[in-house]
Amino acid sequence: MALNRLNLLRPLLCQSLVRQVRRPLVATSRVRPPLLYPDTCSLPAACTRLYATKKAKAKAKGQSAKVNINSALVEDIISLDEVEADMRAVLDALKDDFTRNLSIRTSPGALDHIVVTTRDGKFPLNQLGQVSMKSPQVIMVNMSSFPEATAAAARALSESSMNLNPEADGTIIKVPVPKVTREYRENLTKVAKQLSNKAKDSLRRVRSNAVTQIKKAKEGHSEDTIRLVEKQIQQLSDKISADIDKQLAAKSKELLG
Repeated sequence: MALNRLNLLRPLLCQSLVRQVRRPLVATSRVRPPLLYPDTCSLPAACTRLYATKKAKAKAKGQSAKVNINSALVEDIISLDEVEADMRAVLDALKDDFTRNLSIRTSPGALDHIVVTTRDGKFPLNQLGQVSMKSPQVIMVNMSSFPEATAAAARALSESSMNLNPEADGTIIKVPVPKVTREYRENLTKVAKQLSNKAKDSLRRVRSNAVTQIKKAKEGHSEDTIRLVEKQIQQLSDKISADIDKQLAAKSKELLG
């Protein structure tokens, strides 16, 4: 009985199956998610944070705000003009030492700065004797006007920083001109370094004395005012110190050729 019913339904099942097979395929489309950056075809460039280099940081650190105080407003604390004059006097003295004591070229005038100590006091060599060039290799000092100072003059010449070996013959002192060798040039450069170091020591003393004077006069003035005055003094000192370094560099270049 059941088998007969199945046979009756078979044509209907076959027709339904045919319709399912012939049904046109429906194309399905997937929804594409929108781009985060529709105007570009690629991902955005990564953001990069820029860091300052050590050199740039050091430069920025050293460039602190400069102080420029009207000296008339702090006269009751300290005279900035006098402090600056004292500091510049140190620089001028160094320039004078370089010119007189450290020169490759030898001439009679190169001995003018030599100071001779006698019983009657200290006198420049050119006031006691007549200095002249006997030859390109020898400087002659005639001490006939003050013969008693001949030995003292010879001693002053030998003790100078010019590497001289004077020879006394009666009242005549012969000074052989040192040969300009590489070693001689290097020795003069060392002397220049020593003179510049002494100049910086003198500069520090001027600054220290100024700071001491400021601290003594701080009563009746605000801490900010005192701090600004001290900073002004430091700026002056730094500037002169830099000028000393420039003078040393220029002189060393001149001496070494």
